[in-house]
Amino acid sequence: MSSQPGPSFGPTATVGILGTGQLGRMLALAARRMGYSVITTGDDPSGSPCGQVAEPVEDLATFLARAEVVTTEFENVDPAVLAAAALSRPGPSVVARCQNRRLEKAFLREAGVPTVRHRVVGDTDGVEHTGAADEAARRRELSAFGLPSVLKTAAFGYDGKGQWVLRDEADIASVPLDAGPYVLEELVDLAAEVSVVVGRGHDGATACYPVIENRHAHHILDVSVAPARIEQVLADRAVQLAVTVAEALDAVGVLCVEFFVTTDGQLLVNEVAPRPHNSGHLTIEAAPTSQFEQQLRTVCGLPLGATTPFRPAAMANLLGELWSEGEPNWAAALDMPGVSLHLYGKAEARPGRKMGHLTAVASTPENALELVVDARRRLSLRP
Repeated sequence: MSSQPGPSFGPTATVGILGTGQLGRMLALAARRMGYSVITTGDDPSGSPCGQVAEPVEDLATFLARAEVVTTEFENVDPAVLAAAALSRPGPSVVARCQNRRLEKAFLREAGVPTVRHRVVGDTDGVEHTGAADEAARRRELSAFGLPSVLKTAAFGYDGKGQWVLRDEADIASVPLDAGPYVLEELVDLAAEVSVVVGRGHDGATACYPVIENRHAHHILDVSVAPARIEQVLADRAVQLAVTVAEALDAVGVLCVEFFVTTDGQLLVNEVAPRPHNSGHLTIEAAPTSQFEQQLRTVCGLPLGATTPFRPAAMANLLGELWSEGEPNWAAALDMPGVSLHLYGKAEARPGRKMGHLTAVASTPENALELVVDARRRLSLRP
């Protein structure tokens, strides 16, 4: 499917960002560098990471009236708000599909994209069923599907929230079943987790960054390295599937398609994010066009930017735990050549909260990964 050419917006335009977090912040920084006016709305816009570098707008109606084109920095927004904008990229149908795992899995199946074996549990079609018999039936569904498996809420899940690993009947008995529907997935044996960030313009043109290899800790992305250290045939297939997903969605914007690489060589789509992604942060230093500038280009109808990286790169997330014993030792990390620091302007450091990231560029992916992990370790060194 090809997008229809639409309006383009030069640097005199006002870009509206729905959401006030760090992804919006980095998009706003890219937009301001290119001369755009940027407004943002959402939770606490004035004191937010994005609101520190864009103009915060408290009132949604005012935001929609002022923004010539609207985009989003996270998928958990009301599609009706996107529909009310003069122009939104990506559009409300794209966000609606990607923010609900049940709809997302159905879309991927229709698009012919391989996914992990799964089923929907507790799909009541809008009718509330809360009795003991219904709960018992749901637990029987979990048992019949097979173990081990992963139960996920259909909506509002991220960074491991709303997910439960089921390895035995005791896990099935203990999991809450009061927020359905759920998506139940087979727990596959993983060789790697990878992602592809793809930009798609309003004319249907696409541009992909090299495949990124990701490692998680406690369900939160820990480190990413690019290019991914997987077989080239798998990397080529991942890029092809990412383009297939973007085209099937008829999306205009930047998407991230996350994949499982199984130990038996399968490549399975896990999730789709209709926005820049944590794993793509390394493109700021590693590529001619960052994922955030690419988002701006696609949203504003500009030509897509180059995505071939200058050098291999790695990214390490900085979580709130790093601040538990005081201010991190920034000098120790930044004394290492090739290391860059990004902080998001969040006032309070909490365990598990993404406060910033480090990026390292080097001659090989292995060297970049070693460098960024060592730089993060040095942050905990006391002067």
